[in-house]
Amino acid sequence: MQTPAGNRTQDLLAARQQCQLVAGTCEVITLDRDSSQPRTTIARQTVRCACREGQIAGTTRTKPACVDAQIVRSEQWCEMIPCLDDEGCNTLVNKSGWTCTQTGGRLKTTTVGGKPVGLL
Repeated sequence: MQTPAGNRTQDLLAARQQCQLVAGTCEVITLDRDSSQPRTTIARQTVRCACREGQIAGTTRTKPACVDAQIVRSEQWCEMIPCLDDEGCNTLVNKSGWTCTQTGGRLKTTTVGGKPVGLL
């Protein structure tokens, strides 16, 4: 039994709306962790964001967020406040990412991979 074209169109629209994000929000699509090296955990994540005009996917206080696109263009990563309040932020020398320094000297290094989508 086939469904009428009108019902199928409504079903497709409803499914599409369920997958859409609210403007200005992000969600993690994939998260992979590798703890095979001693004292090191490598985490890779892919996020999907619905950013407003002038914004792009970034990181704020260790969570995916929409940030000012100029921060990404200029690679001034610490301007998006990627670290927690009690951590210090430093941009890597080659501008490929940043480090968050915790009290006690523990470092969390984040590198930016892939080509940003929608960045002009």
